Amino acid sequence: QVQLVESGGGLVQAGGSLRLSCTATGRTISIGAMGWFRQAPGKEREFVAAIRRSGERTYYSNSVKGRFTVSADNAKNSEYLQMNALKPEDTAVYYCAAALTAVPGLGPSGYDYWGQGTQVTVSS
Repeated sequence: QVQLVESGGGLVQAGGSLRLSCTATGRTISIGAMGWFRQAPGKEREFVAAIRRSGERTYYSNSVKGRFTVSADNAKNSEYLQMNALKPEDTAVYYCAAALTAVPGLGPSGYDYWGQGTQVTVSS
């Protein structure tokens, strides 16, 4: 089992930045990739970014490419999401996720463990 805990959400004005963190505990050696998803009220959970445990590949949704950066620190069993140039449409609950495979794909079904989520609100 793997447990994930996110932190770093909050309220920010449009154009501002936030950095989300996610720390994994438990059987972390089994993790092949980690990702970030978000869910706005009334909408489905959508893929934001992901990184392979080896760190050699990162993936981004088109809506955040060039503004968000995903990174990982395997020594700390942590991943991060640096979010710059935030827009009101980025407002959502952001979830950290971990997959047992190194290639989980872009959908939520490819991930095996989830954090509790952290709220990000971008005001206009």
